[in-house]
Amino acid sequence: MSQDIVADGLNMIQNAKRAGKENVKINRISNLFIEVLKIMKQKDAIKKYKINPKDKSVEVTIGQIVECKAVKPRFTCDVSQIDKYQRRYLPSRGIGTMIISTNKGLMTQQEALEEGIGGCLIAYFY
Repeated sequence: MSQDIVADGLNMIQNAKRAGKENVKINRISNLFIEVLKIMKQKDAIKKYKINPKDKSVEVTIGQIVECKAVKPRFTCDVSQIDKYQRRYLPSRGIGTMIISTNKGLMTQQEALEEGIGGCLIAYFY
């Protein structure tokens, strides 16, 4: 386990998907990781997640996902650079989602382009 909870959680989801499992239990959670899961649920990458506050874990049911990874190092980008990073991390235009941490909270690359703000790249999935 590393110090990056988001990267560890996404790697556990990716490994469970490759192993053919439908559910995965992630034992380390943070508020940032919960926000990433919310965006993934909105985009149908995961079906549902259930937070267990007693043992500080989350149970995730995997949905329509091929790959999910954290961006390391976490590049900062302004609104004009978002397209460059989309070409780098996503397989094609219109396929996949990048999660960007902005001063207005976490949002997808489409929402950041509409708002006209940049931020720090957190993760991507498709």
